[in-house]
Amino acid sequence: MNTLVNTIKHAAIAIATVFLASSQAVASGLLTANGSNADLEIQDHVVSVSIEDGYAITTVDNTFYNPSNTELEAVYEFPVPKNGTVAEFTVWIDGKAIIGEVVEKERAKKLYESEKAAGRDVGLTEKISFYRFESKVSPVRPQQTTKTRLVYMQPADVEGGIGRYVYPLEEGGTDQAKLDFWQTDDSVSGQFSFDLTLRSGFPVEAVRAPAHTAAQISSSDANNWKLQINTNGISSPTTATSESVVEISEDNRDQHFESANQPQSNGNRLNQDIVVYWRLKADLPGAIELVTHKEASERRGTFMMTVTPGVDLQPITEGRDWVFVLDRSGSMNGKYQTLMDATGQALNKLSVNDRFQILLFDDQVEEISNGWMSADQVSIEKVERALNNSAPRGGTDLYRGLSKAIDKLDVDRTSSIILITDGVANVGKTEKKDFIDLMTKQDVRLFTAIMGNSANRPMLESMTKASKGFATSVSNSDDIMGVLISAIEKVKYEALHDVELKIKGVKTKDLVANKVATLYRGQQMVIFGHYYGSGEAVARLDAKISGEDKQYKTTFNFPNEATSNPEIERLWAYAKIEQIKDESSYLGTELSDHRSAIVSTATEYGLVTDFTSMIVMTDEQFEANGIERNNKKRREAEQAAQQKRAKSGVQQRQVDQSAPAFSQNRPSYSGGGGGGAINPMTLIMLLPLLVAFMRRRTIKQS
Repeated sequence: MNTLVNTIKHAAIAIATVFLASSQAVASGLLTANGSNADLEIQDHVVSVSIEDGYAITTVDNTFYNPSNTELEAVYEFPVPKNGTVAEFTVWIDGKAIIGEVVEKERAKKLYESEKAAGRDVGLTEKISFYRFESKVSPVRPQQTTKTRLVYMQPADVEGGIGRYVYPLEEGGTDQAKLDFWQTDDSVSGQFSFDLTLRSGFPVEAVRAPAHTAAQISSSDANNWKLQINTNGISSPTTATSESVVEISEDNRDQHFESANQPQSNGNRLNQDIVVYWRLKADLPGAIELVTHKEASERRGTFMMTVTPGVDLQPITEGRDWVFVLDRSGSMNGKYQTLMDATGQALNKLSVNDRFQILLFDDQVEEISNGWMSADQVSIEKVERALNNSAPRGGTDLYRGLSKAIDKLDVDRTSSIILITDGVANVGKTEKKDFIDLMTKQDVRLFTAIMGNSANRPMLESMTKASKGFATSVSNSDDIMGVLISAIEKVKYEALHDVELKIKGVKTKDLVANKVATLYRGQQMVIFGHYYGSGEAVARLDAKISGEDKQYKTTFNFPNEATSNPEIERLWAYAKIEQIKDESSYLGTELSDHRSAIVSTATEYGLVTDFTSMIVMTDEQFEANGIERNNKKRREAEQAAQQKRAKSGVQQRQVDQSAPAFSQNRPSYSGGGGGGAINPMTLIMLLPLLVAFMRRRTIKQS
């Protein structure tokens, strides 16, 4: 066993080294036009995250300092994670925190420029692209500081019993025009801190921050966890369990070798994503969870329902065909070796009955494999040598790469396409509808690994969904083993197809995501909607497994009053806007055709979108411009509810305990998210991947 542990230890160090080498990326931070001599700096960057009741609230406090003798404008750029919606932009004016209001984008720009020209304090947050947001503050006065606050919300991401939260800081490098014009200062001269609080209705066994060895992780019990990172850099394990202590000594350093050899966090630079995993207790039941918001005086309420199936999905044993479509465009510089290693690990997990092909795409498409190849060691090693002789280059003709992959398919065999990309289609066909049409021409599943924050997630996820596949985001700070195991666990089992949730007994309306094409093993379904009145409801989940109809049913109550979670109104509104955008893409209509629907929803619920921005002015200027303080009132209600929740115990939101919808436990990805010391079961699970990795190292060196 000691030899086995040492082998795995050395392999883990090698993997960490490769992953660290790939982590070079353009970061979040202050923008300065190239050639400018502006001296503005980020003095403090303080992040607070609360994860509870199925969603996360992220609060970012920035303090900007102007050391010069002239007034300056602060332009701060930041990515927002998948399904994240900006809910608050606050600027401190004359020592008073002023919460922003949402108005149409063009009007917000005009107001900002008008207030700026008049020399009055003003702030603006707007959406620049599908992944990038920008905040402006003017003026930052000489020798003084200006403080701002950003708040965004998102549903929590849990699959196979593994939760994952990403605080995105790496922007990526795919927008060349932006890189040519702006330079980004990502340094923090003063305090940098990240505090995450996790309150889970189901017990949590472990929490892990794989790329940040300075993380301090603690728990008062299995339902309450805290993770902290600060510039003091106190060394502590990046994984903690409910039985483990926070600090580790030299005596037990070996058993925590993962922590000692992971990439180091850059404590006072905003250039590395913070990724946090948590692992729920094993053998939890399948469940339906319900979070609601409804004022007693209102007939309509809002709900968020999370369905975690407990279903016996059998392993797939028949041979399958796999086409790997790999992005080698120029933007993959710094990430390409990670892609090669990940592909090699995936090939080694294929069944002996499987076949595969490898396509590389940039401006052109190159086939690395020689037609269909059997998933045997000789074929895999041959392809790996060819892959390791390739290098990034050129543009991104994603459409041609996928089209070539579809042309390669054998209609008589079950086929899947694995797409790994970081970028934006910028050569050939680039419209979302073209990709959706392409993926619906043939019965094939597309599985997409999205590398980095600047990839075109909306397009990649839409075409993946159209093929009834799934997309996985990968950060440079991710636990690459966890990501691989998660993906492998999903695709090697049967799935729930034609999934649809129906609710009767209580009137529901405006449902978002009530019908999805496919649920893979370990995946959850999150549904937002409105309900009217209160009382007992019957929820029924219809689906198919291998063509056989399945039905899962339960009963529970919708409450007449629920005021603990007002944030889900915003989450519903964001999901509704995303649904409108998806429908627009699928139908091939211009997004502007749906502008009025998006603007009305965004202004009512205080959301920054393609057509709305958040403006901050003095109270007098809000009144002078006829802007009501709706978002201010909404944020005050949300803050009061959050404070009240913090003072109470963790709530269990499962509503089908008395009448379970599922008779079996939910599946879990063993070893997928963390764990402290390596145990024998984890060794057994990781050994094939690690031995394969070491074998590839030997091949490359020879």
